[in-house]
Amino acid sequence: MKLKRGPLILAIAAACVAAPLAAVAQQQAGKLSRIGVLMNLYPPDANPPQALRQRLRDLGHVEGQNLVIDWRYQLGGSNRLPALAAELVRLKPDVIVADVTVAIRAAMQATSTIPIVMASSADAVGNGLVTNLGRPGGNVTGVTIMLAEVSAKRLQLLKEMAPNASRVAVLWDPTIPWHRALLKEIEAAAPPLRLQPVVIAVRSRDDLGDTFSEITKGRVDSVFVSSTMTPTAPNDSLSTSRPSIGCPRCSRTETLWWPAD
Repeated sequence: MKLKRGPLILAIAAACVAAPLAAVAQQQAGKLSRIGVLMNLYPPDANPPQALRQRLRDLGHVEGQNLVIDWRYQLGGSNRLPALAAELVRLKPDVIVADVTVAIRAAMQATSTIPIVMASSADAVGNGLVTNLGRPGGNVTGVTIMLAEVSAKRLQLLKEMAPNASRVAVLWDPTIPWHRALLKEIEAAAPPLRLQPVVIAVRSRDDLGDTFSEITKGRVDSVFVSSTMTPTAPNDSLSTSRPSIGCPRCSRTETLWWPAD
């Protein structure tokens, strides 16, 4: 059975959200609580936001009864996130939930007083979102996943899956800050595994055609895909192109995703 990471993480984030909502309820009896949600990966009707709603409901915060949720999102890209974050702040929510690093950063730029809950950050400390994990400081808390450090293990698993592999295409997005840390981890882990990384930048689905061409020209025999990606259309996936590539890969799902964190 495959674990759905997105719904799980947002459900965990709901537990972080519940604390400030409970404080508001105690201080202002009868007042509707208000949450602003800023997303870069999902629309409000997707499974992870539904998991957030359900978990809040389980904790006694029911949308339409004692809770208002204001949704703002931009799928892929991030140029509108600062404006969307500013909109949320003007609505005066009790807490803001932001799904990934670019959304968290936009929320931080919009307010230094409203609590911000990270639904998922690849490296909260490394990206400067919090001071440290034990005592985050400021108005930010939530969930962080040390994806860069895990990348070395994933590369090892790829080698175990394809022991004869020698050249691995590493797909990354130069616009995502933590991906540079990922590259360092990969470059350090590759030599002991007798792997030579072939680094290929993928900023959007528009780059996929060039990506497949570079994979072919680079004479790679395996592909490493970063975990932080948003799903492409089915016809743009690495799965559908796999016969033409003809090599194993290590990715979080069965499709190629394009970066969005």
